[in-house]
Amino acid sequence: MFQILVVEDDKNTRKLMAAVLTRYGYDPLLAADGVEALEVLDHKHVDLIILDVMMPRMDGYEFTNTLRMAGNNIPILMVTARETQSDKKRGFIIGADDYMVKPVDEEEMILRIAALLRRSKIAGERKLTVGQTTLLYDSFSVKTEEGLMELPQKEFLLLFKLLSYPNKIYTRRQLMDEIWDMDSESDERTVDVHVSRVRERFRSNQDFEIVTVRGLGYKAVLTK
Repeated sequence: MFQILVVEDDKNTRKLMAAVLTRYGYDPLLAADGVEALEVLDHKHVDLIILDVMMPRMDGYEFTNTLRMAGNNIPILMVTARETQSDKKRGFIIGADDYMVKPVDEEEMILRIAALLRRSKIAGERKLTVGQTTLLYDSFSVKTEEGLMELPQKEFLLLFKLLSYPNKIYTRRQLMDEIWDMDSESDERTVDVHVSRVRERFRSNQDFEIVTVRGLGYKAVLTK
Protein backbone atom coordinates (compact mmCIF):
# COMPACT_ATOMS: atom_id res chain seq x y z
CA MET A 1 0.00 0.00 0.00
CA PHE A 2 1.37 3.42 -0.97
CA GLN A 3 1.88 5.83 1.92
CA ILE A 4 0.94 9.42 1.10
CA LEU A 5 1.84 12.34 3.34
CA VAL A 6 -0.79 15.10 3.48
CA VAL A 7 0.75 18.41 4.61
CA GLU A 8 -2.12 20.82 5.29
CA ASP A 9 -2.65 23.31 8.12
CA ASP A 10 -6.46 23.25 7.92
CA LYS A 11 -7.65 20.39 10.14
CA ASN A 12 -10.90 19.71 8.26
CA THR A 13 -9.21 19.70 4.86
CA ARG A 14 -6.53 17.38 6.20
CA LYS A 15 -9.13 14.92 7.49
CA LEU A 16 -11.12 15.07 4.26
CA MET A 17 -8.07 14.30 2.13
CA ALA A 18 -7.15 11.44 4.44
CA ALA A 19 -10.64 9.96 4.09
CA VAL A 20 -10.50 10.21 0.29
CA LEU A 21 -7.07 8.58 0.13
CA THR A 22 -8.17 5.76 2.41
CA ARG A 23 -11.23 5.14 0.27
CA TYR A 24 -9.03 4.72 -2.80
CA GLY A 25 -6.68 2.29 -1.11
CA TYR A 26 -3.86 4.61 -0.01
CA ASP A 27 -2.38 4.88 3.48
CA PRO A 28 -2.44 8.58 4.55
CA LEU A 29 0.05 10.18 6.92
CA LEU A 30 -0.79 13.65 8.25
CA ALA A 31 1.17 16.79 9.09
CA ALA A 32 0.00 20.33 9.90
CA ASP A 33 2.98 22.16 8.37
CA GLY A 34 6.40 21.72 6.82
CA VAL A 35 8.23 21.30 10.12
CA GLU A 36 5.92 18.50 11.22
CA ALA A 37 6.18 16.92 7.76
CA LEU A 38 9.97 16.75 8.01
CA GLU A 39 9.58 14.94 11.33
CA VAL A 40 7.26 12.40 9.70
CA LEU A 41 9.78 11.83 6.91
CA ASP A 42 12.48 11.08 9.49
CA HIS A 43 10.48 8.11 10.79
CA LYS A 44 8.21 6.92 7.98
CA HIS A 45 8.54 5.77 4.39
CA VAL A 46 6.58 8.13 2.13
CA ASP A 47 5.77 7.47 -1.54
CA LEU A 48 4.18 10.83 -2.38
CA ILE A 49 3.42 14.18 -0.72
CA ILE A 50 0.28 16.29 -1.11
CA LEU A 51 1.46 19.72 -0.04
CA ASP A 52 -0.41 22.90 0.85
CA VAL A 53 1.47 26.12 0.09
CA MET A 54 0.32 28.64 2.67
CA MET A 55 1.18 27.23 6.12
CA PRO A 56 2.68 28.53 9.38
CA ARG A 57 6.28 27.87 10.51
CA MET A 58 7.38 26.39 7.15
CA ASP A 59 5.31 26.93 4.01
CA GLY A 60 5.11 24.64 0.99
CA TYR A 61 7.78 26.46 -1.00
CA GLU A 62 10.35 26.31 1.78
CA PHE A 63 9.49 22.68 2.51
CA THR A 64 9.89 21.67 -1.14
CA ASN A 65 13.15 23.55 -1.46
CA THR A 66 14.47 21.88 1.72
CA LEU A 67 13.70 18.40 0.36
CA ARG A 68 15.17 19.01 -3.07
CA MET A 69 18.34 20.63 -1.72
CA ALA A 70 18.82 17.48 0.39
CA GLY A 71 18.50 15.31 -2.74
CA ASN A 72 15.06 13.93 -1.83
CA ASN A 73 13.03 13.25 -5.00
CA ILE A 74 9.71 12.13 -3.49
CA PRO A 75 6.91 13.22 -5.87
CA ILE A 76 5.18 16.39 -4.64
CA LEU A 77 1.64 17.39 -5.61
CA MET A 78 1.34 21.04 -4.60
CA VAL A 79 -2.12 22.29 -3.64
CA THR A 80 -2.97 25.96 -3.15
CA ALA A 81 -5.78 28.48 -3.23
CA ARG A 82 -3.59 30.79 -5.34
CA GLU A 83 -3.91 30.37 -9.09
CA THR A 84 -1.51 32.89 -10.61
CA GLN A 85 1.00 31.79 -13.24
CA SER A 86 3.86 33.14 -11.12
CA ASP A 87 2.82 30.90 -8.20
CA LYS A 88 2.78 27.82 -10.42
CA LYS A 89 6.10 28.76 -11.98
CA ARG A 90 7.71 29.21 -8.58
CA GLY A 91 6.43 25.84 -7.40
CA PHE A 92 7.77 23.99 -10.44
CA ILE A 93 11.12 25.80 -10.35
CA ILE A 94 11.85 24.73 -6.77
CA GLY A 95 10.86 21.13 -7.46
CA ALA A 96 7.11 20.46 -7.31
CA ASP A 97 6.00 17.71 -9.70
CA ASP A 98 2.37 18.74 -10.18
CA TYR A 99 0.00 21.50 -9.12
CA MET A 100 -3.70 21.69 -8.19
CA VAL A 101 -5.86 24.65 -7.19
CA LYS A 102 -8.36 24.57 -4.32
CA PRO A 103 -11.10 23.52 -4.06
CA VAL A 104 -9.58 20.21 -5.10
CA ASP A 105 -11.61 17.87 -7.27
CA GLU A 106 -11.46 14.44 -5.63
CA GLU A 107 -11.34 12.39 -8.82
CA GLU A 108 -8.74 14.63 -10.45
CA MET A 109 -6.54 14.41 -7.37
CA ILE A 110 -6.63 10.60 -7.41
CA LEU A 111 -5.80 10.53 -11.13
CA ARG A 112 -2.87 12.90 -10.64
CA ILE A 113 -1.58 10.83 -7.72
CA ALA A 114 -1.69 7.65 -9.81
CA ALA A 115 0.20 9.36 -12.66
CA LEU A 116 2.88 10.73 -10.32
CA LEU A 117 3.41 7.35 -8.64
CA ARG A 118 3.72 5.66 -12.01
CA ARG A 119 6.25 8.25 -13.18
CA SER A 120 8.22 7.88 -9.97
CA LYS A 121 8.38 4.09 -10.30
CA ILE A 122 9.61 4.33 -13.88
CA ALA A 123 12.23 6.93 -12.97
CA GLY A 124 13.44 4.93 -9.98
CA GLU A 125 13.79 1.64 -11.81
CA ARG A 126 14.90 3.26 -15.09
CA LYS A 127 12.93 0.66 -16.97
CA LEU A 128 9.40 0.24 -18.25
CA THR A 129 7.61 -3.07 -18.69
CA VAL A 130 4.61 -3.51 -20.96
CA GLY A 131 3.43 -7.12 -21.18
CA GLN A 132 6.45 -9.15 -22.33
CA THR A 133 8.30 -6.04 -23.52
CA THR A 134 10.80 -4.24 -21.26
CA LEU A 135 12.46 -0.94 -22.12
CA LEU A 136 15.87 -0.49 -20.45
CA TYR A 137 16.61 3.21 -20.20
CA ASP A 138 20.32 3.04 -19.37
CA SER A 139 21.20 1.10 -22.52
CA PHE A 140 18.43 2.33 -24.87
CA SER A 141 17.53 -1.32 -25.32
CA VAL A 142 14.25 -3.19 -25.63
CA LYS A 143 13.91 -6.74 -24.38
CA THR A 144 11.17 -8.91 -25.92
CA GLU A 145 10.49 -12.62 -26.26
CA GLU A 146 12.56 -12.47 -29.44
CA GLY A 147 15.65 -11.13 -27.68
CA LEU A 148 17.39 -7.84 -26.87
CA MET A 149 17.41 -4.96 -29.35
CA GLU A 150 19.40 -1.74 -28.98
CA LEU A 151 17.66 1.30 -30.49
CA PRO A 152 19.00 4.63 -31.70
CA GLN A 153 18.57 7.16 -28.89
CA LYS A 154 15.74 9.21 -30.41
CA GLU A 155 13.73 6.12 -31.37
CA PHE A 156 14.09 4.72 -27.86
CA LEU A 157 13.10 8.00 -26.18
CA LEU A 158 10.08 8.32 -28.46
CA LEU A 159 8.89 4.81 -27.66
CA PHE A 160 9.61 5.23 -23.93
CA LYS A 161 7.61 8.46 -23.81
CA LEU A 162 4.56 7.05 -25.58
CA LEU A 163 4.50 3.80 -23.60
CA SER A 164 4.93 5.63 -20.29
CA TYR A 165 1.50 7.18 -20.80
CA PRO A 166 -0.71 4.74 -22.72
CA ASN A 167 -3.65 6.30 -24.58
CA LYS A 168 -2.33 9.83 -24.01
CA ILE A 169 -2.16 11.79 -27.26
CA TYR A 170 1.05 13.68 -27.94
CA THR A 171 1.27 16.23 -30.71
CA ARG A 172 4.29 16.24 -32.98
CA ARG A 173 5.31 19.56 -31.45
CA GLN A 174 5.21 18.16 -27.92
CA LEU A 175 7.36 15.20 -28.94
CA MET A 176 9.82 17.48 -30.73
CA ASP A 177 10.17 19.73 -27.70
CA GLU A 178 10.72 16.84 -25.27
CA ILE A 179 12.94 14.53 -27.32
CA TRP A 180 14.80 16.75 -29.74
CA ASP A 181 16.86 19.74 -28.67
CA MET A 182 14.98 23.03 -28.68
CA ASP A 183 17.55 24.46 -31.11
CA SER A 184 17.37 21.46 -33.40
CA GLU A 185 16.98 22.24 -37.10
CA SER A 186 14.72 19.21 -37.51
CA ASP A 187 11.06 19.82 -38.28
CA GLU A 188 7.97 17.92 -37.15
CA ARG A 189 8.29 15.57 -40.12
CA THR A 190 11.20 14.04 -38.22
CA VAL A 191 8.71 12.66 -35.68
CA ASP A 192 6.78 10.90 -38.44
CA VAL A 193 9.97 9.31 -39.75
CA HIS A 194 10.98 8.02 -36.31
CA VAL A 195 7.49 6.69 -35.60
CA SER A 196 7.61 4.79 -38.88
CA ARG A 197 10.95 3.26 -37.96
CA VAL A 198 9.73 2.21 -34.51
CA ARG A 199 6.58 0.69 -36.00
CA GLU A 200 8.68 -1.30 -38.46
CA ARG A 201 10.96 -2.60 -35.71
CA PHE A 202 8.03 -3.76 -33.58
CA ARG A 203 5.50 -4.67 -36.25
CA SER A 204 5.16 -8.20 -34.80
CA ASN A 205 5.02 -7.07 -31.15
CA GLN A 206 1.79 -8.17 -29.47
CA ASP A 207 2.04 -5.86 -26.44
CA PHE A 208 1.48 -2.43 -27.94
CA GLU A 209 0.68 -0.41 -31.03
CA ILE A 210 1.52 3.19 -31.92
CA VAL A 211 -1.61 4.80 -33.30
CA THR A 212 -1.85 7.91 -35.45
CA VAL A 213 -4.54 10.30 -34.23
CA ARG A 214 -5.52 12.22 -37.33
CA GLY A 215 -4.93 15.94 -37.06
CA LEU A 216 -3.35 15.64 -33.61
CA GLY A 217 -0.38 13.31 -33.28
CA TYR A 218 0.34 9.89 -31.82
CA LYS A 219 -0.51 7.67 -28.87
CA ALA A 220 0.50 4.22 -27.66
CA VAL A 221 -2.24 1.64 -27.19
CA LEU A 222 -1.65 -1.49 -25.14
CA THR A 223 -2.98 -4.53 -26.95
CA LYS A 224 -2.90 -7.01 -24.07
